[in-house]
Amino acid sequence: MKISRILGIAVPMSMLLMSSCASRDRITYFQNPEPVVEVIAEQPIRVQPGDKLIIVVKSKDAAVSDLFNLPIYTNRVGAQGASINATGATSQLYRVSQSEGVTAYNVTPQGTIDFPFLGDIKVEGMTRAELGAYIKGELVGRDLVKDPTVSVEFLNTGVNVLGAVTSPGRYEINTDNYTILDAIAVAGDLVLQGRRDNVKVVREEEGKMHVYTVDLTDLNKTMNSPVYYLRQNDVVYVAPSEELKRSANVNGNNIFSVSFWMSFASLLTTAATTVGVFVKK
Repeated sequence: MKISRILGIAVPMSMLLMSSCASRDRITYFQNPEPVVEVIAEQPIRVQPGDKLIIVVKSKDAAVSDLFNLPIYTNRVGAQGASINATGATSQLYRVSQSEGVTAYNVTPQGTIDFPFLGDIKVEGMTRAELGAYIKGELVGRDLVKDPTVSVEFLNTGVNVLGAVTSPGRYEINTDNYTILDAIAVAGDLVLQGRRDNVKVVREEEGKMHVYTVDLTDLNKTMNSPVYYLRQNDVVYVAPSEELKRSANVNGNNIFSVSFWMSFASLLTTAATTVGVFVKK
């Protein structure tokens, strides 16, 4: 009877200790990093078909620069519609605050936008800075605006973060060079049972879906991964650990989980104690 009680306690406890030791390695980022790590060249977000862009032209002569800006509307909350610009092109209206809406340029499947007075512009593959410089050059070169300042903003660029993170969801890209670490940070970091050595990035390239694996326990591999810098509509998926997968049932206790074995040990202890009482009697 004593042997049964000892085994009932020792077996689950040893499993718990082994699981704890293994977990320490799995929850640590950038294990044994080199003093100096080479980093892949920056890869800023570039315009893709389906993007929505806000482009604003400013100059000393506001009356002139306003000819190249899409209108801003005041609307009821949640209202949206369509407008027609100076060239006759239709643009979609999006609500950007409680009462204001701004029209955006929709990038066509051909990668173009219809810009006032300049007509169709091939914008696919450009960064914000490159597109702003191109439009400024065209306005000055055609003697349309003497001293323009052109700003370009993405309206709908974001990435999806799924799996074993604290707050899965879609997060907007708020910087030109947006990394996988940025995405994980805004999602609240990985949960303890998330696989830091098995983070997937799903990306559409040339009409095909490609899956990349990032090992966050290796700093050099992480910062030199082709998906270290994310693109709009990338999907970041953090794989769960085996412990998390085994414990993912209705009540959180199955035959493979630590909680099950702890409960089982408690049951054996109780049973052994009860039997011992009857034996003594």
